[in-house]
Amino acid sequence: MAEPYVLVLYYSRSGGTYAMARQIARGIEASGLPARLRTVPPVSPDTEASLPAVPDEGAIYCTNDDLAHCAGLALGSPTRFGNMAAPLKHFLDGTSDLWLSGALIDKPAVAFTSTSSLHGGQESTLISMLLPLLHHGMVFAGLPYSESALHSTHTGGTPYGASHWAGQHSTPLSDDESALCLALGKRLATLTKKLL
Repeated sequence: MAEPYVLVLYYSRSGGTYAMARQIARGIEASGLPARLRTVPPVSPDTEASLPAVPDEGAIYCTNDDLAHCAGLALGSPTRFGNMAAPLKHFLDGTSDLWLSGALIDKPAVAFTSTSSLHGGQESTLISMLLPLLHHGMVFAGLPYSESALHSTHTGGTPYGASHWAGQHSTPLSDDESALCLALGKRLATLTKKLL
């Protein structure tokens, strides 16, 4: 049997969501499970195959097999009008075979997001990512208020999952945002080990 891993699946356009994914992966690995970073390609009205099959930099593209065989999932997206970005939704829309087989039932999942405006729909975006995971039968977890950074943050951070306020100029993660990403990764790894 293959070693269990936690999939950190994200879409990032300006780098904020990618920075969060890396911190969440650090939290997962600090808790003793390997993290597998994967992304999804952008969507475009261009109907020709114009992008390489493997990205030139960053994480490689996720496959349904990566998702099917994960022991836990962290799902991340920038906010688009209070919703997950189209590339991530497009990928999830193509997972009907996993729904039919029940491949994700009872696996733990968390969500994370980055926004350019402080009130840009962080919590509604996290909830939008929760919906397909519930349809897949996954067990969704947020961040409990025992995480002290939830009380001190002046940027991102919600009980629904980790969030980041990137601003108009791709501001780096704050100390509180980084702490919450690490905590979310650790919590996901702990739940994954309990549910294996």
